[in-house]
Amino acid sequence: MVELAQELIRRPSRAGVDDYGPVLGVLEGWLASRALPHRRLHDGQGQVAGLLVEIAGGRPGPWWTVDACIDTAPYGDEAAWSFPPDSGDVVDGWLLGRGAADSKLAAALFCHLAAELHPRAADLTGGLAVLLDVDEHTGAFGGARAYLADPAAVRPAGVMIGYPGLEDVVVGGRGLWRATITVHAPSGHSGSSRQVVGAISRAAHLVRLLDAAQLPGADAGSGFLLPPKLSVTALHGGQGFSVTPSRCELDIDVRTTPSFDAYDAETVVRKAVAELDADLPAPTATDIVAVASWPPSGSTGTSSPPPHCSRPLNRQGFRSARKPQGTELAALTGLSTEATCMSLHLAEAHGWVTEFHEDEARLIVPGEDISMYERFLEKERAPVRDADTYQGVHDQIREQIERSTAYLASFRAALLSRAATDASAPSAEPA
Repeated sequence: MVELAQELIRRPSRAGVDDYGPVLGVLEGWLASRALPHRRLHDGQGQVAGLLVEIAGGRPGPWWTVDACIDTAPYGDEAAWSFPPDSGDVVDGWLLGRGAADSKLAAALFCHLAAELHPRAADLTGGLAVLLDVDEHTGAFGGARAYLADPAAVRPAGVMIGYPGLEDVVVGGRGLWRATITVHAPSGHSGSSRQVVGAISRAAHLVRLLDAAQLPGADAGSGFLLPPKLSVTALHGGQGFSVTPSRCELDIDVRTTPSFDAYDAETVVRKAVAELDADLPAPTATDIVAVASWPPSGSTGTSSPPPHCSRPLNRQGFRSARKPQGTELAALTGLSTEATCMSLHLAEAHGWVTEFHEDEARLIVPGEDISMYERFLEKERAPVRDADTYQGVHDQIREQIERSTAYLASFRAALLSRAATDASAPSAEPA
């Protein structure tokens, strides 16, 4: 197992940097030598996104998936490493190199698990899928998406992800909301007598506002022990020394929880952007484009609702009281619990719900690949027993989103008005 992990570490597979062919070749050679059935997964553009191993049991039953990524984070400052990032050596009981922990050792372990089960698969129930993702650290989760969208793959009853540590089995995890923010400003020349506040300076001010944003702590009462977290993960702008750029882009990653969801994450970011545009006005307003949203799931409790339904909802709006929960709402609409919860979560994440009819609903998720939900839609397109109630829920979702959008617009207008007032007020005379 360690030998396979070493071979994987010695094939660099930094996300978006390295060719994945060598690391996939190691795995494919290892699997082929043991006659383990495997195939590559591809994304919507035909690019390789992962490797799938499938071991079918001899008796019908649920399938389980074990998942590990084999692409890695970048090396960062290689001069700061005390050993080569692609070392793969074992020193004092430690396996060295990028990807050892996240998650090439887990990939090696899962391959050995498949090899152990394959000879006696005929006596087993259900099946095992080993998903080896080479598009995880990009943030695109291409391997997972390709796997879930693959009509030839059996839908798993559950997924277990390989991360280091023997102390705990963690059920569920934080969700995420990701966005790219484009900051604008007048362009200028570094040698000009005219002073301009460039896009990079405005972006730096926005970073300070985001870093200072107050997020809630962990909600111990819910059994979900991790707090939300906001990170600025990338900043791109400018070229050379002489021009002050007119555009700068930031990537934002917010990890969400059941009590601080995608709606809350977007509200915090939009508030900071409104403050930026008020403090340092520019001819063009700052743009926010949501690129991904995923709900949190699971808790430490022993009897929680399905992960995607852990946020309780009510008929007065999905952000207020705690009753009735998604199961009761499903009973009112005639849809399954999964369909109701998924629809409302996506709407709350500003993935929207549109084209409502008496017998179907279609989900539109900005920034997400709609193919993820095509099978879900086909499965859950069922007659609605109470069309009037269903339409009422739809109207409440629309009203809630419109109200929040209007609030953010008025908040931004108030900040701009305050900034204009401050700028026009005469300065006080010194005492």
